[in-house]
Amino acid sequence: MAIAPAAPAGEAPAGGQSYRSPAYRGYVLLSLTLVYTLNFIDRNLLGVIAQPIIAEFGLSDTEFAFLNGFPFALFYALMGIPIAMAADRYNRVAIMALCIAIWSLMTALCGFASSFVFLLIARVGVAIGEAGGTPPSNSIIADYFKPKSRANALGIFAMGVTIGGALASGFGGPIAQLTDETVVNFFASVGVGDIHEQLGWGENFGWRFAFIALGLPGLVIALILFLTVKEPPRGFSDPPGVQRVQKASIIETLKELGSKPTFWTMAVGASLVALVGYGLFSFQAPMMQRVHGIGPGDFALRYGVPLALMSAVGTFAGGFLSEKLSSKSPSAAAWLPAVGLLLAIPLYIWGFYMEPGTPQLLVWGAGAAAHYSYLGAQYTIGQGVVSQRSRATAIAVLLVIIALIGNGLGPQIVGSLSDMLMRMQIEAAGMGDTLTNAVCRARDLSALPPDQQAICTTAYGEGVRQSMAATVLFFIPAAAFYLIASLTLKKDMVAKPV
Repeated sequence: MAIAPAAPAGEAPAGGQSYRSPAYRGYVLLSLTLVYTLNFIDRNLLGVIAQPIIAEFGLSDTEFAFLNGFPFALFYALMGIPIAMAADRYNRVAIMALCIAIWSLMTALCGFASSFVFLLIARVGVAIGEAGGTPPSNSIIADYFKPKSRANALGIFAMGVTIGGALASGFGGPIAQLTDETVVNFFASVGVGDIHEQLGWGENFGWRFAFIALGLPGLVIALILFLTVKEPPRGFSDPPGVQRVQKASIIETLKELGSKPTFWTMAVGASLVALVGYGLFSFQAPMMQRVHGIGPGDFALRYGVPLALMSAVGTFAGGFLSEKLSSKSPSAAAWLPAVGLLLAIPLYIWGFYMEPGTPQLLVWGAGAAAHYSYLGAQYTIGQGVVSQRSRATAIAVLLVIIALIGNGLGPQIVGSLSDMLMRMQIEAAGMGDTLTNAVCRARDLSALPPDQQAICTTAYGEGVRQSMAATVLFFIPAAAFYLIASLTLKKDMVAKPV
């Protein structure tokens, strides 16, 4: 797949108009949103089927958090900058197609993992591929849509995060609960019916099939994107007079960002929000299974899909309100997320401690909608405060910060805190000298006396639930940073609404 240099920026006609026809712009936006959705299907699948993987490899919550956190974030960050710099110079569509193919193949390989280390390496491969998805997408959207329309377009694009979560739950959870016989029959239909025996999968390998089934379609999507989405001229939709320089080095981009305090305060706020989001998503399914006995497939359909859809509504509403209010309040893109985050805190905590059912789902879902109303704002601000030559690299810098703080620390904080609180629960029950975390998280507790079984079950569930509730409080400093960003947003914005 050749990556040809993009058309010189000087060839793009200025005038602040959107690129191509409305119908084709809609198709491009839909395609990029689909790619972003696929990104988060593959990224979130591990959290959807967390408990079967924890049981398969005998992991503590701290170990599972490491699998889902820092290594992924580190390689995502390391690869994000060079890929984004390439996207500021070469054909962005071709770069994205190649990266989609990489992360989809590595997602499928997760299903063949024979050990914790194998799975960890495959997850790193997913991270490397996904690093090349979002920065080029943001840059392409900025060239297809004029500044006035970008907030709404980026809000729609950002819905890929929550729609991806919904589809990861809607497909991943039920697929993971397929019987071994069903999976074997499918493999037999394609001529590899004994693959589970050759690879020594043992029993209960529906979770493996979920990775394979949701990973491989991305290879087809990569090809369709490459063949049907046209690379736009850089800076096409910017207003007249905006400087048109094709290339910007990382040093030049950082120098430009150095005079934009809004970018940095927003980045810290977005990172703290991501910390909570990645942490909660990694452990919400295990929490409901441990506390209420709801398996991953049932949780995915009863909670995962509705929660993700309500989050998507919040994402869209955030972008829509930001665009509507920006004419009256130029800083709306920054202060609206702060309001949503503060509303989400009591709703989330209340939802975690309610009994299963419709009221719990509505309260939890309202918290998710308020939470994810921030997503469009992070991209609107991130690419709006720099010139068109630096947009992809600026978004990559933003995603590096979010990845290291949010994805790197979020699951690890929830997992480590869960193990600590679980231990405290055991000690509070007077069994600190008898029971350990490892004993209590075993698949089979039948060898223990009934009172110890009850203590283990309660401690295993309450540890993770209390950890999730405590982590939500990170929304308080996150909201504060968004409010600080609102004070300088009007001055720092380059792409003014027209």
